[in-house]
Amino acid sequence: MYIDRTDRIPLVEEAGKHLVFLRPRRFGKSLWLSTLENYYDVAKAAEFAQLFGDLAIGRQPTPRHNTYFILRWDFSLVSAQGGIEDIGRAMHNHINGCIEHWTLDN
Repeated sequence: MYIDRTDRIPLVEEAGKHLVFLRPRRFGKSLWLSTLENYYDVAKAAEFAQLFGDLAIGRQPTPRHNTYFILRWDFSLVSAQGGIEDIGRAMHNHINGCIEHWTLDN
């Protein structure tokens, strides 16, 4: 079951520029971040009505919807094996791969 919490997006915008979402496991952090990603991404502007039309934020969108270029990093994909140099290299490779993939899509 999905509970529409998109009416909270204006509250997030009012909260400030630097936000930290601390919640226990399985509390919807990934779903919420995916919602925000789709709401703000310029690349998803053509899909806004399909994604949000029936939701609270679709009926009353903020001026910021679909106005940002979104670059997603998933650090769970970065190997934590080896020494600090190995981990640093894995992080570097992951970030560069995400940027390269993003530039091809945008």
